[in-house]
Amino acid sequence: MPRILFADYDYPEIDIERDIFAKHGIEMRTAQCRSEDDVVAAAKGCFGILVQYAPVGERVLASLPDLGVISRIGAGYDTIDTIACERHGVWVGNSPDYGIGEVSTHALALALALIRNVVAYHRDIAAGKWSFLSSGTLRRPREMTLGIVGLGRIGKRMAHISRETFKRVVAYDPYLIDGDFPAYVERAASLDELARNADVLSIHTPLNAETRGIIGAKFIDAMRDGSYVVNTARGAVVDVDAVLDALDRGRLAGAALDVLPSEPVSPESRLLGHPRVILTPHAAFYSVEAERELRRKAAQNLVSWLREGRPDYVVTQGTRKPAA
Repeated sequence: MPRILFADYDYPEIDIERDIFAKHGIEMRTAQCRSEDDVVAAAKGCFGILVQYAPVGERVLASLPDLGVISRIGAGYDTIDTIACERHGVWVGNSPDYGIGEVSTHALALALALIRNVVAYHRDIAAGKWSFLSSGTLRRPREMTLGIVGLGRIGKRMAHISRETFKRVVAYDPYLIDGDFPAYVERAASLDELARNADVLSIHTPLNAETRGIIGAKFIDAMRDGSYVVNTARGAVVDVDAVLDALDRGRLAGAALDVLPSEPVSPESRLLGHPRVILTPHAAFYSVEAERELRRKAAQNLVSWLREGRPDYVVTQGTRKPAA
């Protein structure tokens, strides 16, 4: 019987995956891998790996000659060394389109919570203050510009649902041609141009060598005074220390972060309790329906590779084939 490894997961049950694999005569081995050594030890004899957070790099690939495909539970795949996978001929799949509405809605909700001081008002009322001025003055969103970094599936949806809320929507994405920009989205020619125009920045780019830390001190210093930063993409795209410094000196009016470079947030982090910060626990993707879709598509990638020689959603095209 062909076998896969479910390398790690934080779900209370894994019936979705178990049912899919059992239906197709695939044995599912489970583990909670935290290192590449853990993955190597658990995946011996497996044709595929279903992974949530566990790392997969050169050590794993060199040690598992039977491995043909890896499927990531999620749209991002920065914990997988895709260059090494390509070199070894191992396919990589993901679930890129499962939670577009959830993430974009969450991003807009965070942006509006910052602009309208929703959390600050709640905190002030709990402290015995009852005044519409308790948290300072507010600006009208319809007079503000929304800036978007990354105009993929989620970035486009964010632009679409926000276009009636903000005066302008401006986006930066160097990998799209002009024709792929919706008519209601203005194109920024550079990150600097985006920074100069955005009152609210919403980040929707994957994490890779190019995007790691791109929202840092230089970008923030180019933004308008009193701007806001929202991140529902990947934590390491944003330099959190630079954001905190900008908040403390008044350059930024607020930041809302669903993702952090290291999760969960450290009890010693300056983010906790900061009056201008809103945190959510990497939850932008979540709804009951989105989670089911995510997990089903990630598992189906492995089934499709075994049956058809390729996952449904290809990140890295491999050369390894299922055993005859």
